[in-house]
Amino acid sequence: MKRWLPAPLMSAVLFAVWLLLNNTLSAAHVVLAAILAVVVPWFTERLRPERPRLRNVGVIARLAVIVLWDIVLANIQVARLILGPESAIRPNFVWIPLDIRDPHGIITLAGIITMTPGTLSADVTDDRRWLLVHAFNVEDTQALAAEIKQRYETPLRRIYD
Repeated sequence: MKRWLPAPLMSAVLFAVWLLLNNTLSAAHVVLAAILAVVVPWFTERLRPERPRLRNVGVIARLAVIVLWDIVLANIQVARLILGPESAIRPNFVWIPLDIRDPHGIITLAGIITMTPGTLSADVTDDRRWLLVHAFNVEDTQALAAEIKQRYETPLRRIYD
């Protein structure tokens, strides 16, 4: 089975995304989605030298709920800031010290931060010990760093490290 589907999760995602993007379940698109789901992982296998090792599925589910909730709240907060006076907005860059060491966990953390409106992952140091985040509105840089570490990095460490 590993020979036919070297990355089953990637295959499933490719299959589903192809059908969702084309918004059809026609036989031709289902067949093409299946072909892509098998062929793309074959060609990209050499590009992925290290596979993620996920642990603790319960933490993954809780983190997903937290991220979705934070995205909804951040949308509301950003909308209020944009509709309010410009002087109330205090953008800033914040360096977040990283305790997580797994590169997949760091990428996931950067993605979560970028998906949340009002924040954007800007850079990771070469030694992977610091993540630079741009925030649309920052009152306390240390509080923002602590919140990111507590809400996202801590669960990601339980998942990846």
